[in-house]
Amino acid sequence: MIPTPLSHIADLLGGRLVVRRDDTPDTLVSGLVDTDSRLIEPGGVFVAKPGETTDGHLFVGTAVERGAVLALVERELDDDVSQIVVPDVVAALGALASDVVARVRAHGDLKIVGITGSNGKTTTKNLLARILEVEGETVAPRASFNNEVGAPLTMLRVTDATRYLVSEFGASAPGAIARLAGLVTPDIGVVLMVGMAHAGGFGGIESTFHAKSELVTATREGGLAVLNADDPRVAAMEPIARERGQDVRWFGRGERAQVRALDVEVSASGTRAELLVDGEPHTLTLRVLGEHHVMNALAALAAATALGVAAADAIARLETVEIAERWRMQPMGSDRVRIINDAYNASPDSMAAALRTLAQITGPGERTVAVLGAMSELGEYADEEHDRVGLLAVRLRIQRIVVIGPEARRMYLEAIAQGSWDGEAVFFADADAAFAYLETELRDGDRVLVKSSNSAGLRHLGDRLGERFA
Repeated sequence: MIPTPLSHIADLLGGRLVVRRDDTPDTLVSGLVDTDSRLIEPGGVFVAKPGETTDGHLFVGTAVERGAVLALVERELDDDVSQIVVPDVVAALGALASDVVARVRAHGDLKIVGITGSNGKTTTKNLLARILEVEGETVAPRASFNNEVGAPLTMLRVTDATRYLVSEFGASAPGAIARLAGLVTPDIGVVLMVGMAHAGGFGGIESTFHAKSELVTATREGGLAVLNADDPRVAAMEPIARERGQDVRWFGRGERAQVRALDVEVSASGTRAELLVDGEPHTLTLRVLGEHHVMNALAALAAATALGVAAADAIARLETVEIAERWRMQPMGSDRVRIINDAYNASPDSMAAALRTLAQITGPGERTVAVLGAMSELGEYADEEHDRVGLLAVRLRIQRIVVIGPEARRMYLEAIAQGSWDGEAVFFADADAAFAYLETELRDGDRVLVKSSNSAGLRHLGDRLGERFA
């Protein structure tokens, strides 16, 4: 965080300043801000966030031991550290982030890019950050820091030297993206796709559309909307952008896109695509597995070139990226038994894309094995969407379908109903039972996809399989 007096923070947040040690209201705070006491560094600010299972106020002492000089709290504590007492520390965190970014922006050259979409946010964020970090100091989220806590924590890492802030915005409910993006008013808003992820919480796909379009509305007037030309719902956000005086930059596979992929070839070593960037031909050899990641690369290219990065330079930097993020299409195992651990998140769209990738990268004499768990946050759509995955796995001729957990059982039942009944499809109640089966079932030449939502916990099964067959 940029140096800020305690009194300024307290006044900004409408909080009560409790001064401890040798501090005064004029004492400057400039350390990193975090809600995890284990990550606090000397000079840091600890946000004592109440949680569902524990309370951050219990860990203020730990934060002080690690060097915290300020705690944002909802009640005054006896710990020997200066405190600002506020009614809601999460709301205070957002307000502090907004203030810091505004002050940096006021006297610097900070450009802000916001990214949202039902799938691909984290990958696109990482790809764009890789491009921009060569141009100047770039701040981007760790992992999937895209909610009411993670997004402000990322914003608070900007300094007077920061040239680019790349923010990822997730949507837990309608209005969430508007609140998060409204903290910083991005110069560029990137919308990747509108799919079924979180549709259960939003009440359907149209509600998801309105939630994702909040980023375009929150992008500054006269800014830029980077939109997926191939997704009709994203394309329908163009009028919103035009009403705000924003230019629109399209990416996709169709002729409308200024940043466009032509021929795409998928292999076990990555994806090769012939591109047109503003009419100029380029070739991209992406080491990240999966044809669907080409669209994420196009979105990153569209934003980066709009910021003045030469297309050839941006493409060369994209080609250095080996994996999008841990547990996202992460190759593990060995050439003998290749494990693809993609179990950090799952939606109907990403599940379908991962299964298609598995089929595409498996050569003659090799066997496709899909290890599948539940997709979360689908609400009333859960049954039919899990059925669709089972059906797709059969239609793609996946040779072994291993379904894990009662929430995912319908995938297995649908696969059986579609003809995968002679041992091709199996079901296990938990990951340990599945691991015991796979230890003896997997053989040389197998290409194994492990895919589920984070809540299913299969990413750890993927790690175990990767170690077992390394």
